[in-house]
Amino acid sequence: MTEMLSYDFMQRALLAAVLVGITAPAVGIYLVQRRQALMGDGIGHVALTGVGLGFIFQTSPVWMAVLVCVLGAIVMELVRSRGNNRGDIALAMLFYGGMACGKLLVSMSAQAGSGSLESYLWGSILTVSATGLATIAVLAAVVIAVTIGLRRQLFAICQDEEFARVTGIPVRLLNLLLAVMAAVTVTVAMRVVGLLLVSALMVVPVAAAQQLTRSFAATQAAAIALGITVAVAGVSGSYQADVPSGPAIVLLAIAVFALFSAIAAPLARRRHRTAADTGPEVCEVALPGQNTGQNTGQNAGQNTGLSAGPTGGRSAGRESDTAASQGLAQ
Repeated sequence: MTEMLSYDFMQRALLAAVLVGITAPAVGIYLVQRRQALMGDGIGHVALTGVGLGFIFQTSPVWMAVLVCVLGAIVMELVRSRGNNRGDIALAMLFYGGMACGKLLVSMSAQAGSGSLESYLWGSILTVSATGLATIAVLAAVVIAVTIGLRRQLFAICQDEEFARVTGIPVRLLNLLLAVMAAVTVTVAMRVVGLLLVSALMVVPVAAAQQLTRSFAATQAAAIALGITVAVAGVSGSYQADVPSGPAIVLLAIAVFALFSAIAAPLARRRHRTAADTGPEVCEVALPGQNTGQNTGQNAGQNTGLSAGPTGGRSAGRESDTAASQGLAQ
């Protein structure tokens, strides 16, 4: 471990892994909540066009990928929001066209070579330069600020867009913002995880955290912690085994998911048995012919909330539902 940290490129790679481990699950939890787990994979296909443009114009492939990914993510969100029956075909053409165009541009560039393209497709710990690390840090800071700072609003649109719109939340703007943050996250992670595997780091830590947590805030915190752990461990393991960092990180994340799933099953059964042993609360009801006078004093305090009538009961129910929905995002 000490020998590994003595190299500058490994220090940069580990710092990049930490940033990617934070940003990918921070965005991925909203995509999972909206059942758009494969959105990151589609954006990764489009990002390859940006990499190819960067090679053609001999500029930073990361910033070109950011530009192309943002445009692609906006198009994806507009197609999704319209709910067109042929929208999936349009998205498929966008994904595959982006990947084909990227490969064509890379092959035409002066920097053409399997090695240069492989590092973007599968990730490479050797290609994180000081300038690249600074770029990753800036983009990661933006993603973290948006996903954490606007957690309540983003949670609301992921749960129920119609309800969020009624409450005055700018749903369309936040949908576009979330799509842009997903695009930025793909470009942040492509040097560490690779464009073909970045979606896994956005989804698998979230799915693993959901096995053991019960609230949105707890799931987000646990997913970020898992993302950092598997990213750092994967980069370290890839250095020791001399393999690409992306596959090592993803396989480690899947192993953690399998472990958490195995732990969650007996915990769920134990909670179920505890609830069954405790049993539901029993409401005492006096049958005809019984002396209800003895029970009046005992049940008066318990039935105070019910004596308010139908209106009071509905108000209490609404207050309880509101408190519960607010608690999920905390």
